[in-house]
Amino acid sequence: MSNDRVARRPLDSDATRRAARHWWDSDADDYQREHGAFLGDADFVWCPEGLRESDARLLGDVSGRRVLELGCGAASCSRWLARQGGRPVAFDLSARMLAQARAGARRSGTDVPLVQADALALPFADGAFDLAVTAFGAIPFVADSARLMREAYRVLVPGGRFVFAVTHPMRWIFLDDPGERGLVAVHSYFDRTPYVEYDERGVPSYAEQHRTLGDRIRELVGAGFVLDDLIEPEWPDGHDQLWGQWSPLRGRLFPGTAIYVAHR
Repeated sequence: MSNDRVARRPLDSDATRRAARHWWDSDADDYQREHGAFLGDADFVWCPEGLRESDARLLGDVSGRRVLELGCGAASCSRWLARQGGRPVAFDLSARMLAQARAGARRSGTDVPLVQADALALPFADGAFDLAVTAFGAIPFVADSARLMREAYRVLVPGGRFVFAVTHPMRWIFLDDPGERGLVAVHSYFDRTPYVEYDERGVPSYAEQHRTLGDRIRELVGAGFVLDDLIEPEWPDGHDQLWGQWSPLRGRLFPGTAIYVAHR
């Protein structure tokens, strides 16, 4: 994309929401073609490092538990949860991503309830869920992630767990390049200005937000959560698959993913 269509500048919630819906509706099919095999039709992969919930066990026993997957994409995580005896509900802002979720249900033979919704205004009652989870969904793509944390807190029961994976904020200081060019720091870690791409008309078509580790912890605590753990998955030996900026070269030098484990 040409430099005149990329910028770091403030973007309000409405414009951010429109950009997110546009991007994921436009990109859903390509995204699944590129990453679907890695993610599986009914598997719970937390991050490009390949950490699976079946190994990490960050959610504990999900049998009989009501689980909300935020920003579910094709909902492979929810289908895995259903196979473990959980009672998941998966939501996403993008209608096209939910179409991919329905296709995944047909391929896998595992169906879960799907809802089109905005993460900043969840259409669920207070205390409706025992767990809330997301693997790179919703959180980086809303302007007011502190409000998202409050919404997650609201829909969980007392003692309910919220576990989410996002891009590690260390990545914000480097270019999105999996090679040696991506090893040079070019941006300030403390610059929270969102990354925005524009279409040919100058309308925002993609926006991603940056928060530091401290920002995320303050958002969680401010919403009422207690932080139990912060996990930075290491790049495993023998894992050579590139995913955008994620690569063995970079992954062995600094973290690419942060997973927050908190409870209400």
